[in-house]
Amino acid sequence: MSSLVLKRASASRPFGEWNDDDYDVLADASVVDRIMKVHAAPEGSPWMWTQAFGHHEDRTPTHGYEPTREAAMTVFAKSWRREQF
Repeated sequence: MSSLVLKRASASRPFGEWNDDDYDVLADASVVDRIMKVHAAPEGSPWMWTQAFGHHEDRTPTHGYEPTREAAMTVFAKSWRREQF
């Protein structure tokens, strides 16, 4: 099973728009998820995680909102690892 690495979007992507609260999640050097703080989110859960295109087939949920970045990473990791078996 590959390990998941959280990396700032500014260090992961050479171009594009991002802010200090924008992260990519990598598995085997491929971006498989994005975690970012968003303004349009359920109250108390501003951190959104969403699986990257091409990595969401047969996976549910494919995105969600959590109160912290760490919680978003934990929920995504559980979803990701559940499908790796």
